[in-house]
Amino acid sequence: MKKSVTTVFAASMSVLIGFGSVQPAFSVAAQGNDGNESSSEPTLHLEADLLSDEIISIIVEIEEEAVLQARQNGRFQSEQILSQERERILEELESHGAQAELNHEYDQVFSGFSIDLAENEIGNLLMIDGVKAVFPNQLYEANEEYHFNLDDFSPEMADSAPYIGSTEAWDAGFTGKGVTVAVIDTGVDYTHPDLAHAFDMDNLGWDFVDNDNDPQETLVGAVTDHGTHVAGTIAANGTLKGVAPDATLLAYRVLGPGGSGTTDNVIAAIERSVEDGADVMNLSLGASVNDPDYPTSIALDTAMGEGVVAVTSNGNSGPQNWTVGSPGTSRDAISVGATQLPYNVFSASIETTSENTYPSADVMGYPSEDELTALNGSTSEFVYAGLGSVAEFNNVDVEGKIALVQRGELAFVDKAQNAADAGAVGVVIFNNVPGSQPDVPGMAVPTLKVSLEDGQKLLSDLDNGHNTLTVSIEFSDQVGETVADFSSRGPVMDTWMIKPDVVAPGVNTYSTVPNNGYGSKSGTSMAAPHVAGAAALILEAHPDWSVDFVKASLMNTAERLTDRDGNFYAHNTQGAGSIRVLDAIQAETLIIPGSHSFGIFNKQRGRETRRQSFEIHNLTNSRKRHSVSFTGNDGIKVNNSNNLNIQGGRSNSFNFMVQVDASNMEAGYNEGTFIISDGTKAYEVPTILFIQEPEFPLLQSVQFGLSDGVLNGLVRVTTDVDQFALRVRNADTGELLTETAVSQNIPRGDHFFAWDMLINGQPLTPGRYQLNPTATLGDRVTELEGGVLTIGE
Repeated sequence: MKKSVTTVFAASMSVLIGFGSVQPAFSVAAQGNDGNESSSEPTLHLEADLLSDEIISIIVEIEEEAVLQARQNGRFQSEQILSQERERILEELESHGAQAELNHEYDQVFSGFSIDLAENEIGNLLMIDGVKAVFPNQLYEANEEYHFNLDDFSPEMADSAPYIGSTEAWDAGFTGKGVTVAVIDTGVDYTHPDLAHAFDMDNLGWDFVDNDNDPQETLVGAVTDHGTHVAGTIAANGTLKGVAPDATLLAYRVLGPGGSGTTDNVIAAIERSVEDGADVMNLSLGASVNDPDYPTSIALDTAMGEGVVAVTSNGNSGPQNWTVGSPGTSRDAISVGATQLPYNVFSASIETTSENTYPSADVMGYPSEDELTALNGSTSEFVYAGLGSVAEFNNVDVEGKIALVQRGELAFVDKAQNAADAGAVGVVIFNNVPGSQPDVPGMAVPTLKVSLEDGQKLLSDLDNGHNTLTVSIEFSDQVGETVADFSSRGPVMDTWMIKPDVVAPGVNTYSTVPNNGYGSKSGTSMAAPHVAGAAALILEAHPDWSVDFVKASLMNTAERLTDRDGNFYAHNTQGAGSIRVLDAIQAETLIIPGSHSFGIFNKQRGRETRRQSFEIHNLTNSRKRHSVSFTGNDGIKVNNSNNLNIQGGRSNSFNFMVQVDASNMEAGYNEGTFIISDGTKAYEVPTILFIQEPEFPLLQSVQFGLSDGVLNGLVRVTTDVDQFALRVRNADTGELLTETAVSQNIPRGDHFFAWDMLINGQPLTPGRYQLNPTATLGDRVTELEGGVLTIGE
């Protein structure tokens, strides 16, 4: 019987097909703490096999500044000069016999072009004068974590906009009127009755996937609804009201069927939206690349410099640090993490007719409190449904019963949705590895979770005829606004900046979906449009404010959040805190920047000092006396100019020195907070620094593909490492089966690898295989959980 092969990867991963074995060719130039390259040599941000004629898609950055970059630096640049320079580079490349297919050209927010080129021609490309850097044309995906649809509109699902103060801003007269917001996403169903008012049918935006002027969502085949959902959060005005219901929208479709797209389209859309006169742009998308100098991050920096408020999602790879992805790594754009609104917490216990106990039982998620509490005291038959796929539910009868399923392969919400579709009244998900499982708000059916050990006991009960489950549900407590576990964390590599800048509601966000519908989604994709809408309200209230003022107002007035235990979240988890839009509009003092990183202190002896400053702006008509204090590690000394008297409508610089004796402090991450008081209100500015180089992950993101019986991969290496290997484990037990694709002295950048899918020379037997790229540097090891390869009968 022929075996079947199935690849199952996380939602943030893309698929690469057709890459062969590779060899290191060029390395990325070393960079300093300020993120500037220490060499003028061209840099390659991927590995290339110089012997391969495989065609790959790349983005080329050239030395000549883009038009807007040059203008912001006080220099002149012309589109003609850039066009001539791109043409010269391509002609010289072709003179070497290369055949490059040109896809996009950029001359406004980013300087360069995207092409398809054989790997063995990249060396020739890098030898051409004027080439600054070469990047992979990275896959971008909508930052959506969970998704489910509701049959009926429920007013309480529309709480997120009022929660951040939108209704108060509306009452004050600010609804976003006259402000244009660009939605760079999967397209938008501009015919939706809640959105049609926001569009000019003669200028909807642009579709970069189909290259036409109709940026409609993908409605046939691999349908999408992400962009319509994002647009509704910003500017819906009908059954549902977005944050800025009278704002004007432009839609730019860069993510096609299935919700994925590439870097070159995203850059093109950023450039087009600036040219089209957008006041605000929202990018609820990202790639798992923690790099402040990635092309999309550079493009957003330029857009901000041009006066367009750029808002982007931080990513859904939390809760670990260093998981923020481009363009959330932008130095200047507003990067947004996701929170969950206040909610009630319930505990659960279960029992069968056996003598087994299940101490790990707890609530994972539910569609409503009423549906969850309806299970309290109930006794139902339970049935094992494997991994909870549609096919597995088709083979069992769960109508009116509780489904027992194992974690793995499918998203938790998909398992619950499949159970609901099959008629189950509840789900119990048991872990596939030792340890706990996350809470997942917004499940389609009441869902409990248990450990691997307790799950095996439940399977044993079924085998022995104990097939009924009694469920007890009790109210525990109420939790305030909390940061979602999936929300990506900073800091940013090389710049060491705090990201996100702010957080906003992004769990169970109810908004518009195509075909006149409504639905609920979770993800940092849902958080970012809250901030984009808030920016529109602020710009209506203060049309003369700069992008720095808009960003600072949101950060300075944000509310710092605590976890369930009452402890403040780290700065790299919540940034400055959760936005409050009316407070931002009514701010009387602005501190710029709204957060600060001092970078790395690694002097072995004596004290190391850094001089920095903030701008403090008094927005009132009266003189204000500002006092400044600092809280943080006792080993960090801050000397400042103490009090500042600032006349009404004026600004002043607050200068200070940070002094650290690294030899007397433990290595690692340190944070502090500046507190600036204007006499009536205190404003908090988060800061971070590192003692010695931080232990960031050696690997960031991985992409897999299958071609001719070979598994190919591309992994992001964050620094030069001693060794790379692919560890293959039993996905159910964690047992290490083999370590393959081993290579030594791998430079920073994108690393290609390949595995012949043999273990000890033998083909894979049916089972589930965990693929974990692994890097070592000295005694540091990063093992990245890549995905699961399933070999069927």
